[in-house]
Amino acid sequence: MSSAQYLAAARHAVTQASLVCRVVQKNLEAVKAVTKDDKSPVTVADFASQAIVAHVLTEQLGKVILVGEEESNSLREDATLLAATLAAVQEVWPDCTEESLVSSIDIGRGDTDHAGYWTLDPVDGTKGFLRNQQYAVALAYIERGTPTVGALGCPNLPMDFSESMDTPDPKGCIYLALRGDGVSEVPANDPDAHPRRITRLDHFKGEPIRVCASVESGHSNADDTDRILAHIGESSSPIRLDSQAKYAVVARGQSDAYLRLPTKKGYVERIWDHAAGALVAVEAGCFVTDIHGNPLDFSHGRGLEKNKGIVCAPPRVHGLMIGAIRDLGIGKA
Repeated sequence: MSSAQYLAAARHAVTQASLVCRVVQKNLEAVKAVTKDDKSPVTVADFASQAIVAHVLTEQLGKVILVGEEESNSLREDATLLAATLAAVQEVWPDCTEESLVSSIDIGRGDTDHAGYWTLDPVDGTKGFLRNQQYAVALAYIERGTPTVGALGCPNLPMDFSESMDTPDPKGCIYLALRGDGVSEVPANDPDAHPRRITRLDHFKGEPIRVCASVESGHSNADDTDRILAHIGESSSPIRLDSQAKYAVVARGQSDAYLRLPTKKGYVERIWDHAAGALVAVEAGCFVTDIHGNPLDFSHGRGLEKNKGIVCAPPRVHGLMIGAIRDLGIGKA
């Protein structure tokens, strides 16, 4: 099959999964009440999203290799959670049964020992989801160690820059990328909308650098980010949001950099946390590397074993960031 067919299937899968996640998020309190667990809504969304993506991909592409985060074991052991997940999935897959649900989830138990495979983070940004703020459905196809197809669903992210990121947008957006063929944006709530191409313009000297930062402080070293900005001498207040939506915000020009600086020695980033977002940013015109300027290497299984941290930015800012990291000795230990 062609890359365009893969992208079309990915778009449909992420559109459907985003719809299910929005349904669960709108009913957070009801799900909590049924399951007696404050964190259960995101668990329901994780399982439901992975099931929908696996179902759509296999329906449109035949047998697929999918490397996902979830396995159905815990779901099989919890009848209440299983029922809540099935109810969510049936919003877009009406004839889904318990058995087809868990079977679809387990399609995500694929491995990376293949020339090409899909990788999925069904709900990236757990705490953002639970706060009713930003999260992402991130799906990418990795071919010989390189992401070549990406669909990044941001169900709560407004396309209009003037709108707040702190409240759910009624439409949301999805970013669609093919390696070497650019990236497009579509509303998350309209499966038939015509894609709009986006291109990231470079940053001009003298403009403030708007850094895209995580709401959760444990995800990146904020002190090192402050040191980098002070060293460069160009800074402003950060834009704070969770998940791979940060890649989209940089790609579309709303922010100038996304830094993920190591918070502990030996931490390895997971492929599903970056494959889709990184491809979207690169195809828009950004550079995405680790903190030492090395390209992200997706050829070592489920982890980015050969990389440390993430720097995503348009060319000028990326060069400044990598230079500051080197000058300050960040990440050498």
